[in-house]
Amino acid sequence: MSFTQTLLNGARGTFRPDSLTPMQKMTLRFVVVGLVYYGFAVVEGMIMRMYEITPIDGVGNDQFFAILTAHPLVGIFGSTYSIVFGAFLFLVPFLMKKPLWSIRLGNWTMGLIAVGTLVFWGAGFLSHYAPLYTLYWPLPADFTQFSVVGGTFFVLGIALVMVATVFFVINIFKTITYTPEGFAPQPAGLLLRSALGLTGFNRGRTEHPVSLPVAAIARGTVDTALNAGIILFTGVLILVYMVAALLGYDMRHTAVDALLYKNWFWWGLDLIADGLVLIFVAGTWYLLATLITGKKLYMENIARAALFVEMVVSWTVWSHHLLSDQAQPGMLKVASGEMVTAFELITQGLAFFITLVTLWSARPLKMTAPLRFLLGGLLGFALAVPAGIMQADIGLNRILHNTQWVVGPHVHVAILVGLSMTLYAAIYFLFPILTNGAQLFSEKWTSVHFWAQLVGGIGMGAFMGMAGLSGMLRRSLYVNGEFNTFMVLAALAGSLLLIAFLVFFFNIVLGIGLRGVIGIFLPARTDTKELVPGEA
Repeated sequence: MSFTQTLLNGARGTFRPDSLTPMQKMTLRFVVVGLVYYGFAVVEGMIMRMYEITPIDGVGNDQFFAILTAHPLVGIFGSTYSIVFGAFLFLVPFLMKKPLWSIRLGNWTMGLIAVGTLVFWGAGFLSHYAPLYTLYWPLPADFTQFSVVGGTFFVLGIALVMVATVFFVINIFKTITYTPEGFAPQPAGLLLRSALGLTGFNRGRTEHPVSLPVAAIARGTVDTALNAGIILFTGVLILVYMVAALLGYDMRHTAVDALLYKNWFWWGLDLIADGLVLIFVAGTWYLLATLITGKKLYMENIARAALFVEMVVSWTVWSHHLLSDQAQPGMLKVASGEMVTAFELITQGLAFFITLVTLWSARPLKMTAPLRFLLGGLLGFALAVPAGIMQADIGLNRILHNTQWVVGPHVHVAILVGLSMTLYAAIYFLFPILTNGAQLFSEKWTSVHFWAQLVGGIGMGAFMGMAGLSGMLRRSLYVNGEFNTFMVLAALAGSLLLIAFLVFFFNIVLGIGLRGVIGIFLPARTDTKELVPGEA
């Protein structure tokens, strides 16, 4: 078969999009959108890596900071949200063996994430709106520094993503608690209590109405809902100032307490970073460990209860972002910023231990792509979580705060190695299920993908961390070449991440073909009723 035929029809020409159910197509749409935006984030990251070494023709300082503003949001909302939402909208009904409450609402969720991300990314790219992703008050509403129109569309794009998030939350909890037509009555109250992990505190209970992975998804979805409310409110607040400016009113002197705003904002944003990610990731580890081994999860009741504790912990750790803020009350710094944050090392460490023991109990295991990437994800969080705990010390925070250390060994290793490799493990496992047995173009390419992602992610985080320990600030440009050695090495590691993405992306595309990718977005067949999602 020629390369052109392979590109159009896939490596084996056996993938038929018209054979997919509405559920399969919906999930694959989420994955495709998420991977496209991951590509956006990788390319933007490489542009910034190169620009921090030497200026690039066609990219000015304003454009750099606009990219820096949109880059993490494209990665979080456009890519991670899309892949995670799609996977969980498939897995909850799949594991509970009943239909999704609303496939139409799921498709609306995907569409709003795709459009919303494009809107806020475009606002930054075209207008250079660049208050940085923290959106500290009054920076985002400073229309003397940034484009009012650009800011308005930036916030509107974020708002669209938050509306999509609300749709996702509704769909998840309705799917958990509703009784489909023709099914035996299901007690919604008991299902909800089990989904929130409350039944895990009953030490004698061996059976639960909701499986542990579904409970983890429900637990993380609570944080997702709270985060959506906070970010929506914050966006409306900023939008009021922007619209007032467009109408000729100056509201810059309207009183908004900056410290209260920062606590409010970081409480909401931290629900993603320290709540949603850790809970969703732990649940995904548990699911993959049981699916790969075929064994019952080790210490399942304790894992179930620990997820509930992690949810509560995630609501009370935000102050570690404000340890270097002199106005922040000392009690919040110690109790929330240090003590509660340190407790995350216990909850995440417990998830780490339970997953590894479950895998160990099933040895020998074949080193498949899902298992390899699962182990990579575990390693990523084993490196990134302690790096974050180090930052949550008032003394060390004085040194590390606002340096490249924060975004290197902690943020980028957590996202690019811990989170991304966990998601890749799930994609590799679900790919044949979602495509009715389609195969990747090359199994060898999965090994290239694994090592390039692992070495590139850890390497870039490490070199950024070394620059931070040497005094390089984040969100800053250095024109004297002071940190060029670290930035060149970080860029070389970043190029491995670009290679990893391209290898993975083309492994998928060449496996199912461009016609297959296009077919995913065409209307699904409706002549069969999906009682068990994923089955024709």
